[in-house]
Order: sequence, then C-alpha cells, then structure tokens
Amino acid sequence: MARAHVLVRLVPGLDASAVEQIRVIPGVADIIMVFGRWDAIVQVEAKSLQALSRLVINQIRGIQGVQATETLVTADV
Repeated sequence: MARAHVLVRLVPGLDASAVEQIRVIPGVADIIMVFGRWDAIVQVEAKSLQALSRLVINQIRGIQGVQATETLVTADV
C-alpha cells in the first residue's frame, strides 16, 4: 500500500468546488484545509506507487480549481 500527503494550491473562487470533487475520489482518505503557501493537505492511499501517481496526476490535478500540487510519499522507517 502506498500512502502520501498531497499539498494542494487552489484557485480562489473555485476552491469549494475543487475540494468537493477531490473528496469523492476513490483513494482520498482525508482533506485538511490549512493556511499558508498551500490551501489543503489531501491524504491519499493506493495499491502501488504507480496507482498513487495516476491518482494525483490524472484525478487531483485534472480538477478545475487545482492550481498546483506537491506530493509527499510516506515512508516506513
């Protein structure tokens, strides 16, 4: 199982709609709204790193209102 935190910058005015679309994507475990350089932290899970990559690139980044993302893949140490 691959897990990551996806930092998301949203477009003002489209943020609420974008968050609702992200929330229903299979593999999205939680969304935390934050202040600062990023607007949200999306916790995601997928069966593999490749599936995680597709989730971020094809689904989250494809939503109107998502301006930028940065993915932090978690590691067991």
